[in-house]
Amino acid sequence: MGSLLDVTGLRVGHAQRTGGGWLTGVTAVLAPPGTAGGVDVRGGGPGTIETDALDPSTLVQTVDGVALSGGSAYGLAAATGVQLYLESLGQGFGVLGGVVPIVPGAVVFDLGRGGDFAARPDTAMGFAAAAAAVGLGDLVDTDDAGLRGSVGAGTGAVLGRGMYKGGVGMASQALPGGPVPGPPGAPEIELPDGIVVGALAVVNAAGLPVFPGQPVAVVGTGAAPVGPNTTLAVVGTNAALTPAECRRLATASHAGLARALDPSHTSVDGDTVFALSTGAVPLAPVGEVGRTVAHVMMQAAAAEAVRLAILDGVARATPVETPAGRWDPYPVP
Repeated sequence: MGSLLDVTGLRVGHAQRTGGGWLTGVTAVLAPPGTAGGVDVRGGGPGTIETDALDPSTLVQTVDGVALSGGSAYGLAAATGVQLYLESLGQGFGVLGGVVPIVPGAVVFDLGRGGDFAARPDTAMGFAAAAAAVGLGDLVDTDDAGLRGSVGAGTGAVLGRGMYKGGVGMASQALPGGPVPGPPGAPEIELPDGIVVGALAVVNAAGLPVFPGQPVAVVGTGAAPVGPNTTLAVVGTNAALTPAECRRLATASHAGLARALDPSHTSVDGDTVFALSTGAVPLAPVGEVGRTVAHVMMQAAAAEAVRLAILDGVARATPVETPAGRWDPYPVP
């Protein structure tokens, strides 16, 4: 299945707090210097910060990290913590006197699920999540199991109108290198080896998951009242993309979200996808036609990676009981 960490250079870290009224956390995705980014917000109830900085027409054309947090709009403070951590490393957009890290972010609604409405992520928790970030090289002798499940921004996540426990999942897709068919009448195109598309998802959805071979479940009228929900995803690739191409990658990735959750992109979901390109694998040698073919292949791979990451987050969730209620994992087939 793979993970977002299969894109060399990207790092993932979590911080969370449970018990004593708490059930929430932060997930930080750190990007290497020079990473391009894009975003596509499709949900009707989003909570975001600095997404305008990813517009392809803006001054800064790079992104240093992404902050995903519980706490609804209050949790947007966690992005400042991620920003402060990156500043401590000297990474960010250079200005007179220092650097300004570009850290867009988005939140899920988990307020009160631990029992205390005021127990929500802050700047310190964002800093801690960024400081805990690890990359593939850090996991040589272990696995990344601790990066999945009811951790980070998925600590207080639920799904299906509050019926089941949600969580964080990851997946990746590798593109085949070498010759691939071109458009009708055109010769084969030689694509670079080693292109990878990875995804991380935080599943806090109003809808229910759609597993292969399983009938689509219906969120019944007896479930909890409809409240704020959100599924967030970060898609990464090592292929060299422009900010505009990253935005298109984020847009295509929403297809995977829609395939994995039914319903999705509703008025009570803040569904948002960020896309990051580390630029390690150049596409320039393939020409314009080859670049378009590569883009389409990456977009399809990104949608599939997001779908698998969401289902992974559902499957890795663990039960929790607080003064506000008890949530068990979805019965995965």
